[in-house]
Amino acid sequence: MSSNKSPPPGAALSLNLATALDRSEPLGLLLRRLAEARSHFDTISGLLPPALRADIRPGPVDGDTWTLLAAHNAAAAKLRQLLPQLLAQLQAEGWQGTSIKVRIQPRSALI
Repeated sequence: MSSNKSPPPGAALSLNLATALDRSEPLGLLLRRLAEARSHFDTISGLLPPALRADIRPGPVDGDTWTLLAAHNAAAAKLRQLLPQLLAQLQAEGWQGTSIKVRIQPRSALI
């Protein structure tokens, strides 16, 4: 019997994926943008009514504009009412951006 243990299934793939992410400038940029969007969402989520929070997802940050994704029209309308407060909160936390956009993306399309 051999005492060598084989790595768990998928370990090589995970290592290769991590290496690829570290070495790829486009993938690294994508990961940083996703982290920034998640951080923004964490900053503003306390200002969202609990019933609305479930219908909102962070979208991309593009320069000085951040996009929030709403699951339906009603959520988008309520979210638009809150935009001045949300933007003020982000700017108080140090974000240099100037606007937040709202885009409707049905729940089935949300990731």
